[in-house]
Amino acid sequence: MAAQPDWFSPGLRFTCTQCGSCCSGPPGYVWFTDQEAAAMARHVGLSIEDFRGRYAQPYDGQWSLKDSLTPHGYDCVFLQRDASGKATCSIYEVRPRQCRTWPFWTGNLRRRADWEHASARCPGMAVGLEGQGTFYPLEQIRIIRDGG
Repeated sequence: MAAQPDWFSPGLRFTCTQCGSCCSGPPGYVWFTDQEAAAMARHVGLSIEDFRGRYAQPYDGQWSLKDSLTPHGYDCVFLQRDASGKATCSIYEVRPRQCRTWPFWTGNLRRRADWEHASARCPGMAVGLEGQGTFYPLEQIRIIRDGG
């Protein structure tokens, strides 16, 4: 029996609107590897040990970036907002894989309903070929999803 094509085979549209919703909300985890810790530590001018002490927390044998309660929810420690509300990442160039692959996470791509559910919080997502935003063809979505 042939494999069923992915529901997003025609491609998807996404453009970051810098709303910060993907970096804020309920408490959560932003996992990172040792290699990512080294890159982030270099970026902020700290040793890996000092970086982890200031910006990260261990959980169940892994490391996650810290978050803090703001009027928008729990913001990632590296999320910055200007007076207009525009949100930017202060470590964008070296952000962890989890951040680089948003919104093309396996959980968001499992079913169209999962994509639509995530898009309720993310104005940069538009279902299928409709809507606005940068068009991502199937192969590019798979590459991003897989961290490439």
